[in-house]
Amino acid sequence: MRYTSAALDALIDEFAKLPGIGRKTAQRLAMYILREPRAEAEKLAGALLDAKDKVIRCSVCQNITDIGTDPCALCCSRARDRSVICVVESPVDMLAFEKTGHYKGLYHILHGVISPLDGIGPDDIKVRELLLRLSVPESPAVREVVLALNPTIEGETTALYLSKLLKPLGIHVTKIARGIPVGAELEFIDEATLSRAMEGRTVV
Repeated sequence: MRYTSAALDALIDEFAKLPGIGRKTAQRLAMYILREPRAEAEKLAGALLDAKDKVIRCSVCQNITDIGTDPCALCCSRARDRSVICVVESPVDMLAFEKTGHYKGLYHILHGVISPLDGIGPDDIKVRELLLRLSVPESPAVREVVLALNPTIEGETTALYLSKLLKPLGIHVTKIARGIPVGAELEFIDEATLSRAMEGRTVV
């Protein structure tokens, strides 16, 4: 169903493009925006534009950070264990581990996984940046790389590819334990399960 307002229809269409948002939810969001004062709509529009204009990727770990804060706060923190790097697929996976409060090392965000069916290869994700990071002579020696990728075919393929690249460098490569259901997304796993998975990581 289309509304008599072209502007409202356009807003609904834009909301419906968001992941996990169907047309009915898009309609509810659009109606909510219409009911809110203009100042609230301006704040939302400003936040969207700020996110596009000011958010960048950390030059070290590829995590999300702001312009002017590069490297990111985690990479700069002296409280982190610099001998361990946890490799995850996305920033939301990193946040899932941070919420556990258990892992104290550094991270590397791949921003995707290898998926030949989707035309995504190693050059399309942040593998090169990980290898460059491990080869910087003045950086503290990394003893272990933890592969914490989603337990999907693509995640397992990426983990296997990375382990073959990293082992010749003399780095201890481990995977998180599989108390996590096959096909599950890390961002939806509870903190206790993620903590146990990190504690029970295995050699690749």
